[in-house]
Formats: sequence, C-alpha cells, structure tokens
Amino acid sequence: MIPAYNEEKRLPATLDRVIAWLGTRNLQFSETIVVDDGSSDRTAAVIEKYAQVRLIRNPGNRGKGYAVRNGMLSARGEWILYTDADLSTPIEEADKLYCAARAKQAVIAIGSRAVDRSLVEVHQSIFREYSGRCFNLVMRLLTGLPFEDTQCGFKLFEASAASAVFSRQLLDGFSFDVEDLFIAKECGLKAIEVPVRWANVEGSKVQLAQGLRSFGDLLTIRRNGFAGKYRSA
Repeated sequence: MIPAYNEEKRLPATLDRVIAWLGTRNLQFSETIVVDDGSSDRTAAVIEKYAQVRLIRNPGNRGKGYAVRNGMLSARGEWILYTDADLSTPIEEADKLYCAARAKQAVIAIGSRAVDRSLVEVHQSIFREYSGRCFNLVMRLLTGLPFEDTQCGFKLFEASAASAVFSRQLLDGFSFDVEDLFIAKECGLKAIEVPVRWANVEGSKVQLAQGLRSFGDLLTIRRNGFAGKYRSA
C-alpha cells in the first residue's frame, strides 16, 4: 500500500518496480493499493493506467496518516505492507520484515534506519537527521516506546493487527507512526524493529511547521493513552 500526494512523476517507476517484484513472488494473493490524498496533479490518472493497481481516493487532502489508515483498513491480504511513494527503502526489503516477524512471532515489523546506520546509502541533511534523533529521544521519553526509528515509512502488519491498530488511530498528520506503535503496545501486539536499506530521496512533503507540530502530537498521544482511548476492548 502506497500513500501518494502529488506523486505523478515518481509513481510510474515505483509501481513498475513493485509490480515486477510481486511477479517474482509465489503468492496465492497479492494486491497493490495506492491512496491518492487529494492530489492536485495527475497522480490519479497515472494510477489508473495500471490494471494491477487499486486506486483509493481520499475526500480531499487529509494528510498522510489519514491516507495510510484508509489504505491499510481497505487492504485484503494476510500481511499488509505500506511504503513511501519514493521507495526510499527498496521494496525487496519487505522479505526481511516478513522473515523477521515470523521468526520472532511478531505481528508488526517496522523498517529502521537507526538500528544499523551503515545501511543508509544516502543521508538526509545534517539538520533533518539530527532533528529526527531529537524527535526520537522525546518520543521515547513521553511514550515509553523502545524503537530507535519510528518514522521510516516502511512497515509490515499482519491483517488482524492492522485492523486493531488503524481502527483506533486518531491522528491524520505525520505523527501517526508513533500513535500506531503506541496503540499496538496498548493492545498487547508484538512489534519488532528491523534494520533496512534506505536512501534519502529529495522532495520530502514534510515542512518545518509540520515537523514542529509532531512534537506536540507526542503529548496528544500520551494524553490519549492516559484517557484510555487506545485500549483493546
């Protein structure tokens, strides 16, 4: 599943690569979903050219968190991967997440740039990289989550875990990753962190104001946790 906002230029190469990779797998069922988050360019038209791809349209530009939630709750596979439209983590790394999840009996496996930084092939700017490390430190202090990198857009969920987590997600912005992992913890779902290859691709949609807002979102997640909004029934 791929969330997309104004990605008409990058999507063709990404979809070609994903479809080709799926063609090498011996899978009884697979699907590729792209969620168009109210793009103002030809993103939807690009997707519609691919008969193998299922297009989901958001009702306007609602945010990456909304797009991911919409796509994950619409997916029909036994395991559901979401990845960024730029494939900053190669799609082939999905095998690594799946094997690690099965070996460790986890229902969620998240790609990480921080567990083994030697796998980072192209780095972000120093400012963005150290801002990310600062965010992670604050995140761990406020939420108690143990993960070194929650923001890598490459995560695998077993279907029932995806249903439990994304049906409870409340945030629509870029902090949804932290919220989802916090929800998984509240629901007693095992999540593991797996080092993956990653290369920065220019064209990030995250603006400075959104990055700063993410720190405030951590407090919202903590308050929601105290209020019991995420607990399993």
